Amino acid sequence: MAGILDFAPAIVLLPFVSFLVALSVGDRLPKGGAYAGIAATAGSLILSVATVLTVAGGQTYDATIYTWAEGLDAVDLTFGVLIDPLSAMMLLIVTLIAFLVHVFSLGYMNDEGETGLPRYYAGLGLFTASMLGFVVADNLLMAFMFFELVGLCSYLLIGFHFREPGPPSAAKKAFLVTRFGDYFFLVGVVAVFATFGTAAFAGEGSFPALAEAALNGEASVTTFGLDPQTWFTIVGLLVLGGVIGKSAQFPLHTWLPDAMEGPTPVSALIHAATMVAAGVYLVARMYGFYALSPTALAIIAFIGGFTALFAATMGVVKREIKQVLAYSTISQYGYMMLGLGGGGYVAATFHLMTHAFFKALLFLGAGSVIIAMHHNENMWDMGGLKDKMPVTYYTFLAGSLALAGIFPFAGFWSKDEVLYETLIHGLGGSPLLLGAYAMGLLAVFFTGFYTFRMVFLTFHGNPRSQTARDPHGVRWNVKGPLVVLGVLATVAGVVNMVPIEKLFGIGGIDFLHQWLDGSFEGLTAHHYADLIPYSSSYIGSEATTVAVGAALSLGLALAGSGLAYLLYNVPEPVRHTDRLGRIKGLLYNNYYQDEYQVWLANGVTRPVARAANKFDGGVVDGVVNGVSGVSLFAGGRVRRIQTGVVSNYAALLTLGLTALLLAFGILGGWFV
Repeated sequence: MAGILDFAPAIVLLPFVSFLVALSVGDRLPKGGAYAGIAATAGSLILSVATVLTVAGGQTYDATIYTWAEGLDAVDLTFGVLIDPLSAMMLLIVTLIAFLVHVFSLGYMNDEGETGLPRYYAGLGLFTASMLGFVVADNLLMAFMFFELVGLCSYLLIGFHFREPGPPSAAKKAFLVTRFGDYFFLVGVVAVFATFGTAAFAGEGSFPALAEAALNGEASVTTFGLDPQTWFTIVGLLVLGGVIGKSAQFPLHTWLPDAMEGPTPVSALIHAATMVAAGVYLVARMYGFYALSPTALAIIAFIGGFTALFAATMGVVKREIKQVLAYSTISQYGYMMLGLGGGGYVAATFHLMTHAFFKALLFLGAGSVIIAMHHNENMWDMGGLKDKMPVTYYTFLAGSLALAGIFPFAGFWSKDEVLYETLIHGLGGSPLLLGAYAMGLLAVFFTGFYTFRMVFLTFHGNPRSQTARDPHGVRWNVKGPLVVLGVLATVAGVVNMVPIEKLFGIGGIDFLHQWLDGSFEGLTAHHYADLIPYSSSYIGSEATTVAVGAALSLGLALAGSGLAYLLYNVPEPVRHTDRLGRIKGLLYNNYYQDEYQVWLANGVTRPVARAANKFDGGVVDGVVNGVSGVSLFAGGRVRRIQTGVVSNYAALLTLGLTALLLAFGILGGWFV
């Protein structure tokens, strides 16, 4: 009898079927095809739960589904499904969030009299299917294809309200900025094939296994004359270009705040489980390869630490509730990159999971507030919503406590472990990691501040507008997903309570480590934890390291939250950020990154392109056109003697023969 893992492709196909249904007959279905999407994602969720339980029993699945090209220089191009602990966990996260977003959309989209609902639900279905296909991909080329399809879906959904001026522009920006990073990713895919002859993620013949064998001197691969370690670092950084774009890391982060032009449920899906999560998941999926290059990991960690701090500083001055959450997302994915680069593969994956729960909760909670405020997103027009929206408030508060990293909510456990892993590897001899850790630690303070500034401005104090005094009610299909996610944001940390284990020596409570640690058990000689010692002896016992790190992190989170409490938990809050003067302008305008990119395009790229065009037209095309001009001129002259009249040809032959005889006669006289 077929096992449950044999039905894994159905997890991807069910949302794709809902896409086809909504696209073809959605205008003739109730709610624009919403129920088809809910049923499909519910089916995928049930299969994902069964998959997790099966993988927990020790089973995995790696099978080629379709071969679409073979024998290309001994390289086969295939579609396959890889189900292991990492992909099983991610399947559960994506299907759960997608299901809740579909349910929430019943209250957010349908109750607001939106048009184009079949197009909306078709987009959600394709978006979900694309991300699930990316999650189960068993090779890098297949992952790249679904990676691009995820980007296309984000473009379609961000620009859903295409008749308004903002959404189409935001959609194009998201598409183009992420495509810039994907160019490097594509080159990286080609480099992987050229180096290893395969792009498989797992197995003895996978490119991570071949890379390790090459470093151990057990295999020979193409490195184009470079040292294998150097070449593998270059390949890893090329793929990282796509990661930086999709996961909105500096400097390709500018598309994400503008993506808030899309419907709020779409924002929840993008930020928590699909588009932005795709980049971090790719690094986790390829961690067996990245773990062979300490240089690549140090760069990943530094980018992550810098992005975490950089984005957090911008969140403290924003007025719109979704804008605060957008910069929060950039910052939190910076923490995940910090964890991956800092040698904390499990810690980063843990934060990916907890963030999916509390960020989806916060975006959907913001959507509930936006419904109540008749789509006004300005927090300065809110206030006093705590008593009028108790379910939204208390679930939103749970998500905020998790985001700020307050004990014992989910974000505390995962963020603390990310910082802990980075610290101990940095103390092992990497100044770059220590710098990244310091930036990540400082970002904790700003996170606590902007998070509770948002909470107090939105829910506390007196109502600051007529809409806030008489908000619109929300229905069960809005409240239900909030309650589910609120519970998860509160208790999900129990799956990996590493600080408790380290402090008190309690075994068996680091379930996620037990779940994921075996994923890269073959990596020994060149694993990051061996190259940079995994030890806390530099500042004392392991328990001391955990205690000091956790105290610093929690203390900064409480300090930031406490400052927000003092400044904004008042009946009539004051715009304290105005005191920052020009600094506020700098932060509010996002360090003028958009203006800088426009200047770069107009002031540098366009003149260079014009000069290149003139060189191409004047020199390259000039030479080619000159050669063709000579040929055309000569051909035109020679063509005149091709009259088709036989007597003319006879006369020309006679003249030619006479000329030859005269020439030979003259030459013969000279030689005599």
